[in-house]
Amino acid sequence: MDILEFVMQVVLGITSLLLTLLILLHKGRGGGLSDMFGGGMSSAMGSSGLAERNLNRFTVVLALVWFVSIVALGLITKFQGI
Repeated sequence: MDILEFVMQVVLGITSLLLTLLILLHKGRGGGLSDMFGGGMSSAMGSSGLAERNLNRFTVVLALVWFVSIVALGLITKFQGI
């Protein structure tokens, strides 16, 4: 295993954990599991509009980094034997 593959695996692991955490931080928009964990208690406990927008932006950027790392690992694995 070369250093690039190791770095990409570390990036994938870190972004996977952070992406899971950021998705769980989002405000619940309806019923389901978000109500089970207290997401439907009151709207005053939710984040403000600006904070929610920044959380959305950060989640999208992190999801793109996660996707690129998966594609890069796939390409490294495919062309490693060549």
